[in-house]
Order: sequence, then structure tokens, then C-alpha cells
Amino acid sequence: MKIALAQINPIVGDFEGNTDKMMRFIEKAKGLSCDLIIFSEMVISGYPPRDLLERQDFITANKTYLQKLVDSVAGIGVVCGFVDENPNQEGNPLYNSAVLFEEGKILHQANKRLLPAYDVFDEERHFEPGTEYAPFSYKGWRLGLTVCEDIWNDKDLFPRRLYPVDPVARIIQEGADFIINISASPYYADKKEFKQEMLSSIAKKHRVPLVYVNQVGGNDSVLFDGISMAMDAKGQVVARALYFEEDMVCFDTETQKGDLREVAGGTTESVLKALAMGTRDYVQKCGFKKVVVGLSGGVDSSLTACMAVQALGKENVLGAFMPSQYTSKENYEDTEALAHNLGIELVRVPIDGIFEKFLQELSPVLKDIATEVTGQNIQARIRGVLLMAFSNKLGSLLLATGNKSETAVGYCTLYGDMSGALAVISDVPKMMVYELAHLINQDKDIIPSRILQKAPSAELKPGQKDQDDLPPYEILDGVLKAYVEENKASEEIIAMGFDPAIVREIISRVDRNEHKRYQAPPGLKVTTKSFGYGRRYPMAWKPWA
Repeated sequence: MKIALAQINPIVGDFEGNTDKMMRFIEKAKGLSCDLIIFSEMVISGYPPRDLLERQDFITANKTYLQKLVDSVAGIGVVCGFVDENPNQEGNPLYNSAVLFEEGKILHQANKRLLPAYDVFDEERHFEPGTEYAPFSYKGWRLGLTVCEDIWNDKDLFPRRLYPVDPVARIIQEGADFIINISASPYYADKKEFKQEMLSSIAKKHRVPLVYVNQVGGNDSVLFDGISMAMDAKGQVVARALYFEEDMVCFDTETQKGDLREVAGGTTESVLKALAMGTRDYVQKCGFKKVVVGLSGGVDSSLTACMAVQALGKENVLGAFMPSQYTSKENYEDTEALAHNLGIELVRVPIDGIFEKFLQELSPVLKDIATEVTGQNIQARIRGVLLMAFSNKLGSLLLATGNKSETAVGYCTLYGDMSGALAVISDVPKMMVYELAHLINQDKDIIPSRILQKAPSAELKPGQKDQDDLPPYEILDGVLKAYVEENKASEEIIAMGFDPAIVREIISRVDRNEHKRYQAPPGLKVTTKSFGYGRRYPMAWKPWA
């Protein structure tokens, strides 16, 4: 049996567009004499639809377009994901389902058994778990059809399992000799290696071939990297699709061989690709073409501009430079050099006069605020207002430029530098910002080298440097990773060798700035734990330690 692994980039709710794209891939697979084509989880509706699942018209449309596919496809079998209704009077109303159809008939359906409710997932909110494990005979094979999380509970791979059952083991016990898994498995840095190891281990352990087809593309904050794979019964990768791109590869069950794409590159390169893909998809899926980026002469805004150009093209990026009396000569020069290197349009709007007018109008009630935090925040908010004016007038989305380290401790201004429709690097720690910038510059200096060498500064008062208010970024990032991503308590972090006073101050700042992050624009998730709906902390709470 010749199988096509089709990883596509669906848009949530675009039933017609998604199924049209599926038909194009189906025709391509038929042209390659494939017997079966496999698509990803909930591909007809796009994943994740979140509370659109509460709308009956959404569910009906998804089933209608599945039936259109069933009725129109001939000459090849199709496996794909969709949302089905639970006919029982008990339990949640929906199933997250995989279906196999051929020649106008649905031959087999499997409902997702394991429903994740951690990190960005909340599937128990809408779906009822499936309870059937029987394989299905198809073209000489006994197929075990699984959906995403169903393969993430092997006792030999996960020391603490989240579920009492391993669907793959159960399906194998029922006689399956071939496992198919359709997924919408979100990306984070370094997940690729573990995922391949996991798939290989499952295939080798059960001595069966395994085909894994993953979604690709960005939907809101969640990014999907693709890398669909086929494993032979020895656990060797025999087919593999591209990283962060739509692709289709073939796998022959008789020869146990297939198309093997190269997915070289380390963590930093994968994060760079993920950010560019996520920026492009967010902007375009929201119906926009162009973006505005506020440039300061610093590394964060420079990296954001580079991501925007990679994602959308230089003709669709406007840089706005808004200097004040505190802006250094170097930042004037570096901003102009960056815009020139990227080939983007740059506008300059000084804020001194506007700031002075604010101070004048406020002076009867607020004294001596020019260089205090109040005055610093007014400057940031002036810039936010100006950037939103460009966004409104030009019909362009504003990209916020704050990184994870600063967002974590509240070193940012509500309605100022936090303004925007998308925070491109809000899940990127400061030290990784520099790594990404150096990677961009590996062939030639796109980001002026001086930007990477000078001390970071908000330039909101004379002589200001970030490190006057924050610990060194290498220390800050280490503590934040332990606290935010690994959920370690303060004493555990101190035991790692960090200064106790610094640890407690960082944790205190993270905890008391939740209200800021709640009002922040969505960001692109690239770490194991990002701020947003994958980390659901209260805003009003009192730490107990």
C-alpha cells in the first residue's frame, strides 16, 4: 500500500478553503498512484477552534464539508480529522474524530480517547473521550487509527502518565499491525527530537509500522511544525515531511521506504522559522497584509522587524522611529542602518513636543514627573498612540516588540510598548533574542553589530540602562525558566545556586504583574510554557511563601 502523508496549513473555520486544499493534495496523491492519503487532526475545521465548538452552525458546517469530501473523492482512500456529535444523552456533546472513507463510503471512525487539559489544551471542555479500540482491516492491514494525544501515554516513555489507559497498547492487543496517528501537536523548542524518539520507540516496541501526520502553520498563539513521519517496524524513520511548511511525502508499506526530507538545524534556527511562520499566519489569517513596527535602535525591535520581513516581505513592513531628548545618536544611526539593510520604509516622528505638552497640562496636579516612572510611562504611551495611529490609518497590524524576560517581570508599559495586535517575541527570553539576532547575521550584518554590543536601554531618562532595574539577563532568564517553565519553588531555585534575594525579587515581580500580561497582545508560543492561556494564573492572589 502506498500512503501519502499530507500536512497542510488550515485556517480555523475556513471549511471551503480547507477542503479545497485537501482536494488538491488528494489529486496530487492520486497522480502518484497512492492508495491512501492521510491528513491531520480536525483538518476540516482547523485546530484549535476553541469555543467555536459551542456553535451548532460550526459543527454542522464541518460535517457538511466532510460529507462533500466523501461524496466527491474516488480512486483513493482518505483518513482525516473532523468533529462529530455524541448521540448519547450523557457526557460532552462532541467527539474529536478520525475517519477513513473511500468510494463514497465511510469505512471506519475512531474517536480520540485521551483528551488533554494541560498547557494550551482544554479538550475536556467540549469532547467526550472515545472508548473503542478495535482496528479496521484495510488493503491487507489491520489499521489502528489514533488521534494525537492517544500516542502520548506510553508507560516506558512517561514516568508519570496522565491517563490510566494506553490506547496504542490496547489497539495492538486487539490485533492492529499498523498504527496511524493524526495530530495537531503544537511546537516548542527541542520538541522535535523527543517526538521522533517517542514515535520510534512505539513502533519498535510493538514491532509495527507507524504513520504520524501533523498539522503545520500558526493559529493564534499556537504554532505547528509539521514534520509528519513514517516509521518502519524497527522504529527507523523511513519518510519525513518538511519543517514549518506544507508538504506531502509518500511511504510504501511493502518496501518500507519513502520520501525523506531534510530537517536540519538546531534549536535557534527552529525558533526563527517558527516565529516567521507564526507572524505570517497570524497577520494573513486575520485578513491583513502589512504591519507596523516601532523601532528604537535596540535588539528586540530589530529582531521583530527582521521577523516581519521574513514573514511578509519588506514591502509590507513599516518601521516607525520616535526619538526623544533621551535618544542617543547611536540609536538614530542604528535604526536607519537597520531599515536600510532590511529595505523597509522608515518614518521618524519625534515625541519631545508631545511630551512637553503632556507635562505642561499635568503640571498643576502632578509635579516633577519628567524622569520619574510616571513620565517614563507617558513617553512609552505617546509612542503607543502614534504607532496605533499608523496602524489605523494604513490598515496595518501593529507588532509589539517586548521579550519574555521583560514581560515576565513587568518591565513594560501598559498601553505603551505593550500596544499591538501580536507580540512576536513575547515568549523569547532575552538571551535567546541575542542568539536569534546572531543567527540572522550569520552571513552578513542585517542587524547592525553595535545593536548587539551596546547595553540595552529603554532611554526614557538620562543614562538609563535595563540593568539598573533588572538583574543581568543571563541570571534573570535562568530564574524565569525555573519558575515559569519548570514550576520550581523559590527554595528549589535558590538551591540551583542563584542569589536568594534576587530569586525572591524576580518571583515577586512575576507574581504581581499578572494583570499586565492579562492585557497584553497574544504572543507566539515557542517554549514549553508561555504566558497567555497556557499559563492560567489569577491576577488577584497572595503568594504563600
